[in-house]
Amino acid sequence: QVQLVESGGGLVQPGGSLRLSCAASGSIFSIYAMGWYRQAPGKQRELVALITSGGRTNYADSVKGRFTISRDNAKNTVYLQMNSLKPEDTAVYYCNLRVGSYESWGQGTQVTVSS
Repeated sequence: QVQLVESGGGLVQPGGSLRLSCAASGSIFSIYAMGWYRQAPGKQRELVALITSGGRTNYADSVKGRFTISRDNAKNTVYLQMNSLKPEDTAVYYCNLRVGSYESWGQGTQVTVSS
């Protein structure tokens, strides 16, 4: 029942930066674990970054040192700061929410990294 809306995707050149946002509505945001996933054409959806309700983070090896996940509970929003972007980062990025056995997904936002 929690609605997630991603924003901030777009076209960026290699080496550039982009900041994705995911706004949640309908419940108590502070108790959720939040994650960013991505899916490229012909590939499986993969985990990019996670942040727990306590603020602990985890990243895919491919994005460590380049991406940062954060959350602002007062704004019911989770962010993904993406720096030093590479063409292989091109994908649809999805916001994910988890609490217990409950799960919700956003609609996705396209990120394209190309010269």
